[in-house]
This record gives sequence, structure tokens and C-alpha cells, in this order.
Amino acid sequence: MKQRSPMIGVFEALPHRVAALLSREIESGEVNPGSRLPTEQQLAEKFGVSRNVVREAIAQLRADGMIEARQGVGAFVLAPEQRTAIRIDREALKNDANMEHLFELRRILETESATLAATRRAQEHLDAIKEALERMGGEERWEEGSIEADLAFHREIARATGNSYIHTFISFVCEQIRRSIHYARQTNPLHDLVEINVGEHVKIYEALVAGDADAAGEAMRAHIIGAADRVGIRLPLPQNPPKTR
Repeated sequence: MKQRSPMIGVFEALPHRVAALLSREIESGEVNPGSRLPTEQQLAEKFGVSRNVVREAIAQLRADGMIEARQGVGAFVLAPEQRTAIRIDREALKNDANMEHLFELRRILETESATLAATRRAQEHLDAIKEALERMGGEERWEEGSIEADLAFHREIARATGNSYIHTFISFVCEQIRRSIHYARQTNPLHDLVEINVGEHVKIYEALVAGDADAAGEAMRAHIIGAADRVGIRLPLPQNPPKTR
């Protein structure tokens, strides 16, 4: 019987875990772009798992756009600029520096998303955003449903831009921040957290209703900075930040 490597740990989805470990080796530069991965047998021995597990892990990395399989030759690591898919390792987000980078990305993407939405939104978009906001401040505010409503609020703003790429990217990022919202709810007084969080979203919504692009962008930027602060991340502020419009 194979002796499972301690780095694997106890995890039901072994292919996912092996894929995550290989992904980290690639992202850290331990395995360079253009390099060929070890054979299935070598990886199976390294991690103490079956070749079927390794095969599924490699298939996942290929689907994520991190590697390219060449018939009869092996699997090769792709450089970031060659990848056709975006992947964020959620385990890596336990690292404060990585989480700070994710919040920086949110600040850039979602600030501009809000400014565009303020000038492009239709009534149907405002209705969907308002519905999410009402769920956040309603009976669900103490429950799991509030988190879903929070994420929906941001996705609907992205949808209101009329740009499907913005909506796709922000929807992807929203799923990565789910854990940070859970963490904020566990480490801050829940009543105060909900009141502050809902208040920030109200300001964004009001600016969208008014069609005020500058106010919408500033309200979203302030919210992202506040959300980061509530999980212990202090975002560096750009010097003399330019107006969004």
C-alpha cells in the first residue's frame, strides 16, 4: 500500500488536492514555464497516491489552462501569458499578501465597474441591485443568505455595465472572496458589521440610482477598502488618486 505524503493531508478530493499542490509549485517558480512535469508514475510516488488520482489532477490543471498536454511527450507548464483560463488557489488566499493582492484587484475592477454601471444601468438592473440590498438588510442579515445577497449585489452591478467580460471577471472574483466575508462575520461584532456593511452598499446603490459615476466609484472604492480592513488587510492608498471621471 502506498504511503501517502504528509503534504497531501486528509482530504476527500485527492485529485483536487494534488492539483492545488502542483499549482503552487508552478506559481512559486519551483517548476518553470516550458518545463515538462514528471511522469504520472513519478508524481504518484511523490504524493503517495494512485496514478488515476494524478491523471485527474493533471486533467484539472489542463482545464485550468496551467499546463498543455502533448500527445506522446508529456504535460508542459504554460507561462502566465499563454494560459487560456484564470485560476486562483483558495488555499493560497490564507496568506495575507495574496489576500491583499486580491483586494487590490477588487478595488481596481469594482470601482470602474460601479462608475460604468452608474451611466449604463437600466431600471431592471437597479431593481436587481435593490433586491439584493434588501436581502442584505432584511431578515436574512444574520444568516448565510446575507452573504449570497452581498455577492449578488456586486455581480448585478457588474451586469449593469453591459460589458459581459466585466461581469465574468467580477463574478469569478466574487466567488474567491466568499471566505473573507465569512471571516469578517466571525471576527467582528456581527450587529456592527452588518450595519456598516449595509450602509456602505446603500451609498453605492444611491449613487447608481442618481446616475452619479464619480459618487458610485468613490462609494465602491471606500467599501472595498473597508471590507479589506475588516479582515485585517490595510490596502495601500495611491498618492493623489485621480477622479474616476
